[in-house]
Amino acid sequence: MKMKCDNCGFENKKTAKFCTKCGATLDYTPVEPNNKNNNTKYVIIALVIVILVLVGFIGYFAGTMNSNNVQNNDSVQNSSSQSVSSSVESSDSNPQTESVSSSQSKSWESIGSYSGSGSGSQTISVPDGQIMVKLSAYPIKNYATNHLYVTGSNGQSGGVDWGSHSDVETRSDSFTYTSSSSETFTIDYYETVSWEVEFYRYQ
Repeated sequence: MKMKCDNCGFENKKTAKFCTKCGATLDYTPVEPNNKNNNTKYVIIALVIVILVLVGFIGYFAGTMNSNNVQNNDSVQNSSSQSVSSSVESSDSNPQTESVSSSQSKSWESIGSYSGSGSGSQTISVPDGQIMVKLSAYPIKNYATNHLYVTGSNGQSGGVDWGSHSDVETRSDSFTYTSSSSETFTIDYYETVSWEVEFYRYQ
């Protein structure tokens, strides 16, 4: 490569500092290629690619989250539908079965309890229905006529007593009957330390 003189146009050697023809000073400043514009283009392209990748990731995750929310909502709706269905089935159960269950849930319930000691009697009124009577007493020692008797106006009765050679101990008795009307019962007790009579109705 030769150095052209700006003054006379003569071509000198590239290492020459002065023109060999006119003696003018040769000023050689190598022209560097302008890479600045190219670098800017590359930077812009890289940024665009990064932005596109980020947008793609954001779109993917947003779609996945929406899909999960839809599935969860479907699951909740299905569970609610099943619960409603179960409730409807329960409410549509056979009323005859419920009646049987109600009748089977009856039990003996106390309608009166009476107790005392010594000797005497008292009269009480017992309502209608299926009735059970339970009684018990403990006698005073050394007597042969100790007793507790419960007698109804319908002829039903029960009781306990002790003979002169009986052990001094608590004795019990019970009986049941069914009546369509109320009945009157007499409780008769003699020489007792304690006694108790309980009435139950099946209901």
